[in-house]
Amino acid sequence: MTKPQAYTIREFTGNDIDPFRDLLTLFGEAFEDLATYTGEQPRDSYIKDFLGRDHVVVLAALLENEIIGGLVAYELEKFESERREFYIYDLAVAESHRRRGVATALISELKEIAAARGAYVIFVQADHTDPPAIELYSKLGTREDVLHFDIKVPVKV
Repeated sequence: MTKPQAYTIREFTGNDIDPFRDLLTLFGEAFEDLATYTGEQPRDSYIKDFLGRDHVVVLAALLENEIIGGLVAYELEKFESERREFYIYDLAVAESHRRRGVATALISELKEIAAARGAYVIFVQADHTDPPAIELYSKLGTREDVLHFDIKVPVKV
């Protein structure tokens, strides 16, 4: 039996424009929604600004130079007390690398970042139709059944 290859976890900075585009492709493939993630990608300057924002955390799992997984999270400052929480907006692992601890490693790295910034919790949503995500998050945290609503914003012309 061959030993699985080791991967590394790395946080992106404003200089990681091309790797971020690769991560977008991975998200599009993993979520079977390439049009959303690759169809209208932002300009380089937008990505550089996005990756440089203090409240944005983008992590990638790399096997040599190949991105095999990634996570995008937002740090949210609370208003009712002096504390923070993190929201995992997207998390995906390439199909050929699933069930090998990559997602758990990405979340573990985010936990370290969140702890260093004084956060008290990380939260994430999972669709009822995504049993693998529900299984993963159930191992790592406490499930809350909540309702999610998308409120449309009028388009300004």
